[in-house]
Amino acid sequence: MTDSTIGADEVARYLRNNPGFFETHAELLAAITVPHPHGGRAISLHERQLEVLREKLRAHEMRLAELLRIGQENDAIGEKLQRWTRQLLLAADPAQLPGIVVDGLRTVFSVPQVAMRLWALRDAYHELDCAQPVPVDVITLANSMMQPFCGPNSDFQAASWLPDGGADTRSIALLPLRKGVDPNAFGLVVLGSADPDRFRSGMGTAFLERIAETASAALSRLAE
Repeated sequence: MTDSTIGADEVARYLRNNPGFFETHAELLAAITVPHPHGGRAISLHERQLEVLREKLRAHEMRLAELLRIGQENDAIGEKLQRWTRQLLLAADPAQLPGIVVDGLRTVFSVPQVAMRLWALRDAYHELDCAQPVPVDVITLANSMMQPFCGPNSDFQAASWLPDGGADTRSIALLPLRKGVDPNAFGLVVLGSADPDRFRSGMGTAFLERIAETASAALSRLAE
């Protein structure tokens, strides 16, 4: 005597291979019941299918809302970058550019702590505040950076340029400035915050790279 019991896997395989089964046996949709996902009562298979579709719809709506939020944030960032870039382009006197860069980062982008140092400048700009002496170690660090750094303030020398010497700076971003394709930097922008998550390790740096490129292009008028 052979065992004619059909296993659950075989039933599932049959239904997958015969997607039109319930079209020819529609009466089963109302007869088959399954547990409600959020309660103990039983519901028909048709109701369960509707519930699955509703859950999928809610997930899609949440994903769409998240995409819209990201899009709005990107639009806002793009508008700020355009406004800041316009201020740089309108500067008639190159000596005004360092101030516009720093003030713009602080006000337009709402960065609480901003500082910048430039070196290898033309003789006419050696008296600018941003042209104060820079330690060799900081210049070496800037030259070695191929992209901005974000992370905790681990007693970086450049953090001392920030207000109050960076005493309450918990997170920091370092943006090297380069003239064209020159591998050596001619400056460094320092962004700081008392919020340890403002410039956290592992965060994307694409936007900071755009800021560094724009600042570099503007300030290159001062470099040798």
